[in-house]
Amino acid sequence: MIDKAREFLRTRGQKYRSTFAGVNGEAVLDDLAKFCRANESTFHTDPRVEGIMQGRREVWLRIANHLNMSEDELWSHFNS
Repeated sequence: MIDKAREFLRTRGQKYRSTFAGVNGEAVLDDLAKFCRANESTFHTDPRVEGIMQGRREVWLRIANHLNMSEDELWSHFNS
């Protein structure tokens, strides 16, 4: 069961990397980084707006994790 789960994460990581590879992938990542506030605070005085921005950032972090973490790092991250 663990081997199957590790293989699933490995394959999913490969799919993320192939999806965002190349010039087009880089352009999409640049756009998503801005939209998802990848490098900015999500603080807002309106908690509803802040919640929306935190949700966007959570999506960004998931993509970034799959693009930048090794198979072992992904395994540790999703099993902590």
